[in-house]
Amino acid sequence: MTTAVPAPADFAALSAPHLSPILGRYFNRSWSHGEGHELIDTAGRRYLDFACGIATTSLGHRHPRVSKAIHEQVDKFLHLCNALGYMEPVGRLAQLIAEEMPPALDTVFFANSGAEAIEASLKLARRVTGRPGLIAFTNGFHGRTFGAVSVTTSNINYRTGYEPLLPSVYISRFPNAYRDWNNDDAAATEGAMSELRRLLREVIPPSQVAGILIESVQGEGGYYPAPPAFLRQLRALCDEHGILYVADEVQAGFARTGRMWGFEHAGVVPDVVALAKAIANGLPLSAIVTRRELQERWGTGAHGSTFGGNPVCCAAGVAVIETIREEGLVANAADRGAELMAALKALQATDDRIGDVRGPGLMIGVEFIRDRATREPDGAIVDALLARCADDGLILLSAGSHHQVVRWIPPISVTTAEIQRAVGIFGNALASIPRGGATAGP
Repeated sequence: MTTAVPAPADFAALSAPHLSPILGRYFNRSWSHGEGHELIDTAGRRYLDFACGIATTSLGHRHPRVSKAIHEQVDKFLHLCNALGYMEPVGRLAQLIAEEMPPALDTVFFANSGAEAIEASLKLARRVTGRPGLIAFTNGFHGRTFGAVSVTTSNINYRTGYEPLLPSVYISRFPNAYRDWNNDDAAATEGAMSELRRLLREVIPPSQVAGILIESVQGEGGYYPAPPAFLRQLRALCDEHGILYVADEVQAGFARTGRMWGFEHAGVVPDVVALAKAIANGLPLSAIVTRRELQERWGTGAHGSTFGGNPVCCAAGVAVIETIREEGLVANAADRGAELMAALKALQATDDRIGDVRGPGLMIGVEFIRDRATREPDGAIVDALLARCADDGLILLSAGSHHQVVRWIPPISVTTAEIQRAVGIFGNALASIPRGGATAGP
């Protein structure tokens, strides 16, 4: 007598009648659970997870220390709005974050998502300075809420149909060395600073600018690092004119770049830092960090959140920072990132469809092009490549305005063996795609 094997659960079919179609999806697979650095679908197939829920589960799935902290806090209470008083995990996480920041940045406000952290940063900048103007950069991504999307230009679809957006927002040119300055960081720095100074000279005077917002490494826009010299000159310009330097570290923070914070590569100290994603290894939590006098000037009751600083999320956040410290994961991200970079550069040397491999630590972008002379982006090959990698057991994501960049965001606790396995799958998948034969996905 044989027993029938049940068919794998199809969560896509379950979801189709009632779940909104508005969300763009990379895959239609049905996921069962995660273990360590792998995802397992409902058919029992295992996939190396180098997407990390878009850079959130940086310690992997079911991390024992994080899970233990969550369970212990759940047994106390799930939620108590911070407006009602004080809770140990909330205060403890604020303390740990402040300890990891430059000494001047000692005060933390908690919210729920990256977009909320950006909204709070923009509100603080305007209210504290008494100025209306906000400056962001081309190709940047900062979130989907009205204020956040007003400073986002990485994809026109994020803005289409939502005008009028937040007023007094100005966009200056990001120092994209690969795309605009022939991979010359010095030329990119000089050119982008010239554009910013022109904006301040011809469009809005510095005396009317509250804050300048920038990602140390652009995320959704394509994993383009800002040259350290540009960030240093930006810091000096903000100091000169009393403008707040707002660092969006939502994707680059928490050891992702081989430093605890992406801005550390430039040796600058921002006025406001926005954090989210990896802060609680997948639970919804975000924060902004400033020097105390800025939040005192912002004023009691000037901003708030019902769920921001949820105690379960904060307990997970405490476990995340303690794990990063005790397991040496900042150094691991730097070391494994160097290994990954070298392996991807070796692939680039043998395949001219790869135009660029860039990024610090474990925040690496591989840009695909049709021609190295024109650098015309090729999103079709990336669509085909990601699908083939998934079929072969590796989950990667795309980025860039044409989806032409494969972004590598493995767990910061990734091993050398896992990197070798992933690059092997990636290289074989790329070799299987004929030149000019890739077709765009749906």
